[in-house]
Amino acid sequence: MVATEHNIAIRCRNVIKTYGEGGSQVFALRGIDLDVNAGQLMMLVGPSGCGKTTLISVIAGILDQNSGECTVYGQNLNAMKQRDRTRFRGTTIGFVFQAFNLLPTLTAAENAAIPLLINGAKRRFAMDRAREMLDRVGLGNRSESLPSQMSGGQQQRVAIARALIHDPKLIVCDEPTSALDHETGHKVMEMLREVALRENRSLVIVTHDARIFSFADRIAEMDDGRVIRVSEGSRELEPISTQ
Repeated sequence: MVATEHNIAIRCRNVIKTYGEGGSQVFALRGIDLDVNAGQLMMLVGPSGCGKTTLISVIAGILDQNSGECTVYGQNLNAMKQRDRTRFRGTTIGFVFQAFNLLPTLTAAENAAIPLLINGAKRRFAMDRAREMLDRVGLGNRSESLPSQMSGGQQQRVAIARALIHDPKLIVCDEPTSALDHETGHKVMEMLREVALRENRSLVIVTHDARIFSFADRIAEMDDGRVIRVSEGSRELEPISTQ
């Protein structure tokens, strides 16, 4: 798909992100230029420490960049007041964290329901919807389990259900299949891709998992805080070092 002004979901222009100051300053992003189309699944790949997670955190409005511009469906999150940004993220963006970030005292269904509850949904509706989403990721029988009673792979699927429950236009995932076996990983990716292909939605995935490259519409390769190449699908991409 050729990108046009009408189908670009994410646009990053000369995005720079640093940590620290003076002689201890570290550049995490060194002038990122990247477009992500609506209706497509974009993967970010590259060695550990190259800036992938920082980039998706900027895109999702979790981190502020130092300079440059990043818009999500035409909205510049960095220019928003914190209250407006929180509201926008709560309705438009779903985020799957690599560390899952499940609340330990809540059940799987309660964790998955959080975005709906924050957005003001009735508890009964939110919990019913959460159980439906957990069933879709193969956890229909674990809705009342606490995170401590689930494996890492099961917790990851709860996190994915939570990211999808409010039907966001943008889903951002950090290593969503890292704790999953091959079969479960492919089932999850099929579900995520189905979501991404819906009209005017998009999905950005950070991954080292070469098993799922075939699900991508486009793959952006990163190194040392830069996007060095964007390929159509996975067939043009050489294996990426994860060291």
